[in-house]
Formats: sequence, C-alpha cells, structure tokens
Amino acid sequence: MKRIVLPMLVMVCFLVSNAYARTYTVTVNQFVEHPALDAILKGFQDSLRDNKVDVNYTIHNAQANMGTATQIAKQMIGEQADLLVAIATPSAQAVAQANAKAPRNLQRPFLFTGVTDPVAAGLVKDIKMPGGNTTGVSDLLPLKEHLKMVLTYKPGIKRLGLLYNAGEANSRANLLGIKKIGKELGFKVVEATASKTADVFQAAKSLVGRVDAVFIPTDNTIISALEAVLKIGAQNSLPVFCADVDSVKRGAVAALGFDYYKHGYQTGFIARRILEGEKP
Repeated sequence: MKRIVLPMLVMVCFLVSNAYARTYTVTVNQFVEHPALDAILKGFQDSLRDNKVDVNYTIHNAQANMGTATQIAKQMIGEQADLLVAIATPSAQAVAQANAKAPRNLQRPFLFTGVTDPVAAGLVKDIKMPGGNTTGVSDLLPLKEHLKMVLTYKPGIKRLGLLYNAGEANSRANLLGIKKIGKELGFKVVEATASKTADVFQAAKSLVGRVDAVFIPTDNTIISALEAVLKIGAQNSLPVFCADVDSVKRGAVAALGFDYYKHGYQTGFIARRILEGEKP
C-alpha cells in the first residue's frame, strides 16, 4: 500500500503546483527609443524575471510621435492585458486617457514610469494617494543640484540655454523651477523649443551667441536628437549639459540624473504587486 500512496501524493502535489502557476500579460507603450527609456524597460523586465514573475510582453514604441502614442494606447485597451505600462510622460498621458474613456469592463490597472510630474501631467490628483486604477514612479529632478553642476564646469555664466519640447508636460514642469533657481544662482535662462526631433537642430542653433552653455532636462524629444545639439555645441564652443546620465557617453560635458535601470527595476516591484492582486 505504501508503494501506491507515495507516487499518488507526488502527483497530487505536482498538479496543485501547476494549477497555481500563471503567465501574466503586460503591454507597454514606450514613447521613444533612447538610452534612458530603454534602460527603464530593461530594468522593469529584469525585475519581474528576477522575482520569478512569468510575463508575456507586448512592446510598442511611438517613435516620439504623440499621434502614434495615442493610437498605440487605444490598441493596448483592446489587448486586454493584465497590466498597462507607459514609459515617459507623453505615452503615460495617452494611455491614461484611453483607459479612462474605455468601458468600465475594459479598463485595466495602469502603471506609469519615467514621468517627472504625474500631477501636472494629469495622471493622478495626488502623488501620495493616486487613487483609481493608476499608479507609478516619478523621476522628478533635483533641479538645484543640476544647475550647480553646470556652474561647477562653467563658472560665471550669465545666460543658460534651455532646450525643451513645450508640448511635454514633464519639461514644462521643470521650466518654472529652472528659471527660479537660475535667478537665485545669478544667471538668466534663455529658452528654445522644438516640437519634434526634426526641429531640434534649428532650436539649438538659435541659442548660438545668446547663451554661455546649454542645459537639456529630461525631455524625450531633445534627448532623442541629442547628436544635433552636440554638433552645434562643438561647432560653437558651447558646452552641453544634461539631466540624462547616458548623454555623457554620447558627448555631453556632464550630466546628473537617475540610474534609469534602477528606476525601471523599482517599477517592476510595483508591477509584481499589482499582478498578484494588489490595487494600484
């Protein structure tokens, strides 16, 4: 009798274990390919893998086009994944709007990451108590430390050029703070905007002769076309500073910012909790 019972117990345990095994589905809207956002995605996926969460991913990339991000967001709702994820503010706004407009039975838990100011972007009403089915991770900059970094490498500047896309809520959120702190530190901020990557070269060129250095915040449009800015900088002895540390590898003088791989890894911890049943 013992020879029969033991194999049966082993089989029962095996069946129970497999009954509870689950593969989750996660669909991602990444606004554009550049090192910081790519690092977020890798960190996110590595985090879930390291924590033994089995996931099938659908990865979308809007290629820095807001219209494309909006279309992707609508498509994501139709995919009915276990979790919606958006990387960067424009994609997060698109997914949030699509999710809110969807019939209640089609709305899914939504997790954003790589977003500077979720409140200003209209994603949540309160960063400490997001509410609803939305939560996420912010990469809000220590602006004063960034501007002090610029002064460390370029002391005595009187005018700092700020390149950004006025259509990105994260960049608008940084603008007022940078202007205020710049005044405290003794220099004026001169703005130049570009609404798409093709406009970045001319925007950078417009700063030549008007500023002593250029600073690029966490702006997806400008960072995607960083080489155009660096070319203008090299031709005109204009140092370029960034809030994206990977930009130094591409030629920026210096940068101070997040480790975006770790940022994505932290996002993965939150994703795991949501996938396992916790409300956002």
